[in-house]
Amino acid sequence: MRRIVLFGRSARTAGLIAAMTTLSAAAGFGQSSTLPPQVVTSGTGEAQLSPDRATISLGVQSRAPTVGQATSDNARRQRAIIDTLRALGLGSDQIATINYSVSPEMQYPPNQPPRVTGYVVTNRVRASLRRIDDVGRTIDAALAKGANEISGIEFSSSRADSARRSAIADAVAHARADAEAMARAAGGTLGQLLEIASGVEPIRPFEATMARAKMTAAAPTPIEPGQLTVSATVTARWAFVPNR
Repeated sequence: MRRIVLFGRSARTAGLIAAMTTLSAAAGFGQSSTLPPQVVTSGTGEAQLSPDRATISLGVQSRAPTVGQATSDNARRQRAIIDTLRALGLGSDQIATINYSVSPEMQYPPNQPPRVTGYVVTNRVRASLRRIDDVGRTIDAALAKGANEISGIEFSSSRADSARRSAIADAVAHARADAEAMARAAGGTLGQLLEIASGVEPIRPFEATMARAKMTAAAPTPIEPGQLTVSATVTARWAFVPNR
């Protein structure tokens, strides 16, 4: 059996691999088949888009000598934050509790049993914003109402599907260009498409982390969302047609 496969791995590199295999005569039986020569290439494409969505994690951490004091302080401040988010126009589907914890603060004196010195209560909510322009003022409003943990901002886009398809189309164009170049270099032309598969990397939302705030922001918080990148890779297989 004789098989020729042409491989290309990117838009900048291309290689040819020719392989010939023969069935072992020691197997005690004969078989013959011929696979047509093929060209196999991979291509990568990218598309960029501007974010139009954002999520923010807003937290309140309270410390007090007793559980009751810590939970009461935390509940009061977090309720003020949630009410402020609603006043800014966020609906119930845009606000979600993502963490709530109560833990003791311990002290370990030498040669004595450990003892509880107080309690820490943490409550975090995720705010999903549908306008990038709302990010800065939402952070400032939460800080003004007692938030002391802003753990991160993630930007995303509602147009991710169209960007993904654009990246796939770009990847196919690169793969085909490589395949045509390889076929010409091998003394032939590109035949019909036999197989194609894609792999799209998930969009990695741009994330901006913020340290714990100890007081209300004195100036408006500036926010720059930047750009998101969608990457796609395709692998395609064509028939190779030798020149006559």
